[in-house]
Amino acid sequence: MTAFSIPRAAIPASLLLTVGERRQGQIYLMERVPSHTGHETPLEMLNRADAFFPFRTADDGAVLLVTKVHTITLSVPRAAAPEDPARLSAAKQAGIELTLAEGSRLTGWATLELPVGHSRLLDYLNASPDPFFAVTTGDAVHFVNRAHVLYARPED
Repeated sequence: MTAFSIPRAAIPASLLLTVGERRQGQIYLMERVPSHTGHETPLEMLNRADAFFPFRTADDGAVLLVTKVHTITLSVPRAAAPEDPARLSAAKQAGIELTLAEGSRLTGWATLELPVGHSRLLDYLNASPDPFFAVTTGDAVHFVNRAHVLYARPED
């Protein structure tokens, strides 16, 4: 019997769940997707309909199958999640401070790719039915589960 597998790219990541401490490790993204060139983005992976994703822990190398429902944030280095310069030129950057359900705060900016009349932070947070959205800081991109945001405050 021949085994088939989809090639994956390992990306360093930091995982915060509803219980426990932040964990360092790696996530795995598909090397090719039909919607664009290059590998799948962490946001695309998190917003797929799959309920779980694999996470290899840095401390012991164990592979955990993590539920997305209890994922508060998944963070990757900015270099691992580059933004398309063409998209950035047409987008607006908005400062945001989030207070998350487990008590932590995250301050960064969101890239708003919305129509001119609907480009407020509120519009960005409500624009998609997808469970995760991105917040960028100086060194990382944080993919935040909407279900675990207590409130957001515009920084502008």
